[in-house]
Amino acid sequence: MTKLLSGKVAVVTGASRGIGRAIAEELAAEGASVVVNYHANAAAADEVVGGIVERGGTAVAIQADVSDFAAAERLIKAAIDTYGAIDILVNNAGTTRDTLLLSMKEEEWDVVLTTNLKSVYNTCKAITRPMVRRKAGGRIINISSVSGIVGQPGQTNYAASKAGIIGFSKSLAKELGSRHITVNVVAPGFVPTDLTAVMPDDLVKQTLAFIPLGRWGEAREIAHAVVFLASDKAGYITGAVIQVDGGIGT
Repeated sequence: MTKLLSGKVAVVTGASRGIGRAIAEELAAEGASVVVNYHANAAAADEVVGGIVERGGTAVAIQADVSDFAAAERLIKAAIDTYGAIDILVNNAGTTRDTLLLSMKEEEWDVVLTTNLKSVYNTCKAITRPMVRRKAGGRIINISSVSGIVGQPGQTNYAASKAGIIGFSKSLAKELGSRHITVNVVAPGFVPTDLTAVMPDDLVKQTLAFIPLGRWGEAREIAHAVVFLASDKAGYITGAVIQVDGGIGT
């Protein structure tokens, strides 16, 4: 049986853990050759690659701090040098520095906006020209958050960065549509990751009261939405925001 993404090449930023790891694994399971991008944890990235290869997939790990423009350019070039082309880009890299605006330091604002939003500009800028010149279309999928849609106390920086991703993606979708390159957004709700592990248990319980489905999501449920958008089945979808949030953002 032919897999959804056979013969495709995908780059996933922040793919050494959490949602990024699940995305890389699911893309590989559907036949894509995957570049597992990581910032600092080489061992974790190698573990992701090893697992993909053990299951019969193809993957390599490439280090790059995608919040730095030159590093993002190097990542895209290295991926093309490795596989010959890139069909799918998933921007997942992100961080948090949660605190009320009253006590938020400028550095806490800057690092979140740079890591979460500027990194999307960096990689999209680096990949757009090669994708356009190749004349084979492409898929860009940016990971936002329900916080960028409905807001969240203590997350003005994070919500701003994730809302920015949505506006950026909708605009880029209009720019690249004539080139058969789609640009879409997946906005997860609450999912157990390293970023949410620091939440107090009582706060976790409070969130459940606001989720119509009554539970947190799983990283693979986010990854399934990404796989769909990366596939030919989503060929007529661009500029869309798919909320995978259990209904909390409705």
